[in-house]
Amino acid sequence: MSALDEGHFNAELENGVKLNRLDLGIQDQPETVAIEDAVKVLLQGLGEDINREGLKKTPLRVAKALREGTKGYKQRVKEIVQGALFPEVGLDDAVGQAGGAGGLVIVRDLDLFSYCESCLLPFQVKCQIGYVPSGQRVVGLSKLSRVADVFAKRLQDPQRLADEICSALHHGVMPAGVAVVLQCLHIQFPNIESLFLDSNHQGWVKAVVHSGSGVFENELADVWGDFSSLLKFRGIKLDRTQMKDSVQQCWCPSRYSSSAKVIGPPNRGMVTAVTSILSSLGEDPLRKELVGTPSRFVKWLMNFQSPNLEMKLNGVACGRMDPLKQNGEEQIHTELCLSFWSQCEHHLLPFYGVVHIGYYCAEETTPLSKSLLQSIVHFYGFKLQVQERLTRQIAETVSSLLGGDVMVVVEANHTCMISRGIEKFGSSTATIAVLGRFSTDPAARAMFLKNIPNPASGGS
Repeated sequence: MSALDEGHFNAELENGVKLNRLDLGIQDQPETVAIEDAVKVLLQGLGEDINREGLKKTPLRVAKALREGTKGYKQRVKEIVQGALFPEVGLDDAVGQAGGAGGLVIVRDLDLFSYCESCLLPFQVKCQIGYVPSGQRVVGLSKLSRVADVFAKRLQDPQRLADEICSALHHGVMPAGVAVVLQCLHIQFPNIESLFLDSNHQGWVKAVVHSGSGVFENELADVWGDFSSLLKFRGIKLDRTQMKDSVQQCWCPSRYSSSAKVIGPPNRGMVTAVTSILSSLGEDPLRKELVGTPSRFVKWLMNFQSPNLEMKLNGVACGRMDPLKQNGEEQIHTELCLSFWSQCEHHLLPFYGVVHIGYYCAEETTPLSKSLLQSIVHFYGFKLQVQERLTRQIAETVSSLLGGDVMVVVEANHTCMISRGIEKFGSSTATIAVLGRFSTDPAARAMFLKNIPNPASGGS
């Protein structure tokens, strides 16, 4: 069986508090206060003013988000399962398997998120759970999702997450077997220097892991074939012979990314602050998987110190360039799908997406280069930001180069929308800034907007 030992899960079934209990006064609890203090150290390490508007409540927001996202440490699997086991007879006088005696049950496409134990960034999970009932009883289907969420709401690694879900269900439900397949997606956040060298940065690391118990313990068993066949309709190709160690070794980008080499040694005070956050969440910072986590997180966070604008724009000093002379007939020029990466200043969580820029340009005039516009986008992206401000700053900077008529659309996915209580998977946000003629000419805006590709078509 590819899960952890039975004693571990007997303890999991017995310990913890009631599921979904909302603790009143969470902001006054010692753990929350400790995380707030640590976040203030991190913000000051970035050179930020913790009293400026927009950051005043960030320490509390981060503390609440982290505690919400790791509440699985205090949840009890036993209470979820025990009240949701129902009698269901199987086939008595016929050949086959069905009902509560050997009929395969699968719940597919459960959207979860978890925090990576190596870098503390959230990662997305699509969870598939199958089990074979025994003892003429079945478990309420929603409980499979709730048990999975208990273990997702912890600092995790994909394979261990699959193993823990599998083993908890096996010991809680006592079926003939349990199978768990996870499709995991981890953001691969670049540093600003690497983006100028590699404009085709791939933003995600993907992993598919699985775990099985009982009749699923043999990965060549026929029941795995049935399970896999029903997953194929979801576009999942499961290689049950893959080596799990390979997933563990290459999963988190922070363990092999070259970005850590660029920034230098981490700030000791900030590392200590992250270590205290781990303790406040109920984790052991000395656990071998977590020993390097504070340093990795700080090195990543330091990407968001304010860079030098003139240097990042390849020596072009914004505000000192002569506006382009508009001679001849003007037309709208567009630069679409410029990638950006940023950090929400409200929750210290990533958001990312694409920027579309439109501006008037005379036919005889050389348009602004894509590399210059991409440099502007990266400069404003690599800060503690909000999307509305990012959109405005890009528009104003491009306008300063051109002398006026600019429209900017930013389309973004926000990690804070999935890794907090709202958990809106698949949502995205669009913001618009219009300057000059674009602000008064609906036809010009419509002409620009119709050129923006549909993300579903692969245009972004």
